[in-house]
Amino acid sequence: MSVDAAAKPLRSDAQRSLEALLQTAKDVFATSGVDAPVREIAARANLGVGTVYRHFPSRADLIAAVFRREMDACADAAATLAEQQAPFDALAMWMQRFAAFFATKRGLAGALHSGDAAFEALPAHFDRRLRPALASLLAAAAATGAIRADVIADELLHAIARLCSSAHDDDGQAGRMVALLADGLLIRR
Repeated sequence: MSVDAAAKPLRSDAQRSLEALLQTAKDVFATSGVDAPVREIAARANLGVGTVYRHFPSRADLIAAVFRREMDACADAAATLAEQQAPFDALAMWMQRFAAFFATKRGLAGALHSGDAAFEALPAHFDRRLRPALASLLAAAAATGAIRADVIADELLHAIARLCSSAHDDDGQAGRMVALLADGLLIRR
């Protein structure tokens, strides 16, 4: 995001436009790839191309913002699930949510590993948001005695990512594999 956009708060209508732009960009990237024309994204969001470039001076800035938004949504889902579900259920549901997030990342992988400076802050953002989200769910589930207490958030994130990387998800294989992984965390009595 541009320095100006990050420095001052947006009016509520501008914030809604920005959210619509990011959602539209996510949708366009999913169907047309990250090389889709910015004018296509702007048109589908009912915005001018200038508005897109005012917020995101480069395509990489837009891609990074979409990815950061998806990371935040995934991390925020942990707290919501923890409030609404039993600890193990919250954990298992969040693991599925992370797998869906990871599938989004797979589509952006080429751009994210391009070396563009716009992507440099993303690994630290991942560490700040996703690892603690999972760690809190693991701790809650372990405190109830439902799962093993020795599971490390970082290792579980990597395990989910590897399962999703190797799965052909046209038939839901990744989701089934993540469900098996979650089931394997349970302590059987």
